[in-house]
Amino acid sequence: MTTDDTPRPAPSGEATGPGPSGQGTHEPTEARERVELPRMPAAGALYRRALRGALPGGRRPSTGVPAVELTVGGITVDLAHLADYDRVCGFRLADRLPATFPHVMGFPLALRLMTLPEFPIPLTGVVHVGNRITVHRPIGADETLDFRAYAENLRPHDRGRQVDVVLVGSVDGAEVWRGVSTYLGRDGKRGGGGRRDRGGWSPAPTGPARWRVEPRVGTEYARVSGDRNPIHTSRLGARLFGFGRPIAHGMWSKARCLAALENRLPDACTVEVAFKLPVPLPSTVSFSRLPGDGFALHDLRGRPHLTGLVR
Repeated sequence: MTTDDTPRPAPSGEATGPGPSGQGTHEPTEARERVELPRMPAAGALYRRALRGALPGGRRPSTGVPAVELTVGGITVDLAHLADYDRVCGFRLADRLPATFPHVMGFPLALRLMTLPEFPIPLTGVVHVGNRITVHRPIGADETLDFRAYAENLRPHDRGRQVDVVLVGSVDGAEVWRGVSTYLGRDGKRGGGGRRDRGGWSPAPTGPARWRVEPRVGTEYARVSGDRNPIHTSRLGARLFGFGRPIAHGMWSKARCLAALENRLPDACTVEVAFKLPVPLPSTVSFSRLPGDGFALHDLRGRPHLTGLVR
């Protein structure tokens, strides 16, 4: 373990919430050891650890999720970082955080969890297939957040296994933000679980906006988010994982859609998205609002990159 994130066990006693679409295990945190970190981990060191684990003999697949909940407190907003993030994702500068920004603030904690030997899916090659964010109230840029992260709901999938990584942000002991990211680990075998929706997509409605997504989106979002997976920033890195060219981060796509909806989002809401086809860099995409508070991002042939719902 690196010197900047030496864990300290702490008491635990809260109950967890549901996973995506209400499929959580509702496992009480008494079943997990709460591990308090003295500071937010360094993402660069964690990616190096993940690469070492990908070497032959580096790690063995786990049959369960880590029995820990990682926590770190006293995280403040770097206003220059926030402004840079707003620019990259298309948000207006404001004194409250975009719904997706706490995900970036707490991402190194989630990454630390995902690099534990007990995590069931290797970080290298993991596929982010869904994300649900709940904002309980507006969060001011001057507020200090405490974060906790844990994994739950490991289940089979037609292409491998899926797991939910839950990241919770609190202010003065009250939860103000919750993000649930669903990750797929592909093992080349049929897992017997939920199947990926492969067909039945009708052409997208004519969107109110078309966006040109340039290659710099991959490198710029990697810089502001700390998510430096080479499939987003390197042609060689993308090819190693089966992509002809780099692809946009899923969370950039979600943030860019929310920036387009910024004037229409309520102060408290849940925004859930499913990541479909990757957005290759460069490409042109079409953003559409759909009936019933839905939205979508399609390619110009009408195939979905992302589908989402605000509630």
